[in-house]
Amino acid sequence: MFHIIWPALTIGLSIFIFAAELAWVKTGNVEWRRQARFWTKFFLLAFAMGVISGVPLEFQFGTNWSRFSVASGNFLGQILSVETMSGFMLESIFLYFMVAGWKRLSPGMHLFSTGMVALGASISAFWIMVANSWMQTPSGGGRMVDGVYQVTDRLAAIFNPDIFASFPHMWLACLTSTAFIICGVSAWHILRHRHSEFYLRAFKAGVAAALFFSLLQAFTGDISGRTVARYQPAKLAATEAFWETNKPGEGAAWSIFAWPDTEAERNYVELRIPFVLSILATHDPFGRVTGLKDIPEDERPPITLIFYSFRIMVFTGTLMIIVALWAMWTWYKGRLTPIHAARQRKLMKFFIWLAPFSIIAIWTGWIMREVGRQPWIIYGLLRTDDASSPLTAGAVSISLGYFALAAVFFITLFCVFSVRILRKGPETDQAPDEPESGRPT
Repeated sequence: MFHIIWPALTIGLSIFIFAAELAWVKTGNVEWRRQARFWTKFFLLAFAMGVISGVPLEFQFGTNWSRFSVASGNFLGQILSVETMSGFMLESIFLYFMVAGWKRLSPGMHLFSTGMVALGASISAFWIMVANSWMQTPSGGGRMVDGVYQVTDRLAAIFNPDIFASFPHMWLACLTSTAFIICGVSAWHILRHRHSEFYLRAFKAGVAAALFFSLLQAFTGDISGRTVARYQPAKLAATEAFWETNKPGEGAAWSIFAWPDTEAERNYVELRIPFVLSILATHDPFGRVTGLKDIPEDERPPITLIFYSFRIMVFTGTLMIIVALWAMWTWYKGRLTPIHAARQRKLMKFFIWLAPFSIIAIWTGWIMREVGRQPWIIYGLLRTDDASSPLTAGAVSISLGYFALAAVFFITLFCVFSVRILRKGPETDQAPDEPESGRPT
């Protein structure tokens, strides 16, 4: 949960920076150059945090999940190596040119370098999601031999059924959350009349991106839901606290609120909307949805955690769309100007609060995805309790405690450096390598 913040920011910020730099190269408006240079500082911080927090995750395959590594290493080991040698390497190499090349490279070459950084970040995300999606819907082989999963068709394993829904949904989540974070930071400064024109430009760009990407994400979420219904019925049933398989001619109801009782196999209290779950899962108001009672008890995921995680994600995503629409309407009415923007206090405060909640939406979505797969680490093939290393609870607790302390230290460090960047503010003077006209040469 600590690590996932930083890849999300690096993916989103790299694309925002590339778009700002592209606008500068195409229009000659130096304000877009200032945007690119300013947000690059936060990109560097997020990139560093991602590397620092990602290394322990790689080591944990050997230290904490040795039996899982043996079972899946002949495929997942290759996938993670490809991610490192393609996406991460591409991003790392061109990051130097992106940061140090403002005075040394032509605008076109610098734009190319920034584009390669953005491409590398997205390629890394693709391969990581390939690995995780394969764990959700393993394909390309079909059986375990002597404790090792035999992958005979690597293309089928890479392009498994889940990847077509999960990668677009996760990639868009990164862009959406970053857009709201940019809007939140900008709104905070607009309310305090600090560099209002600079932050208003970032706010407007962020609002347009937030609305576009959040709507697309809702669409991919629908695809993801149908994929789960088809390949992981236990996850769907647990996510919805749905106990009884609906009969033919009866639509499955969707619970807005419920409190599951796993021992009695029912919900204490619930508020349901008829037919909605069938529509969401099958696009048919009378579509069949498997209930938890038709799934063996030892194959059911934890219910309460993923039930509420999913609803927090959906509620936050819906609120993000509504607030983005509100901002677009305010913009259309001519109220997002340097003079009037600070008067939109309610709107700006909504964006300030939605900035951290955009990360919470990612967290809860990932909880639903990973906890919902339990008790399987490779769905239907290898159980989680058969995949871990023979470690004591004490050893795991001590290492987890150290990692938690490290996370607190590094997030504090990130906040300290971020505050320094924000206090210094964007470039106010003409850059020494910038022509008087502001147009790149």
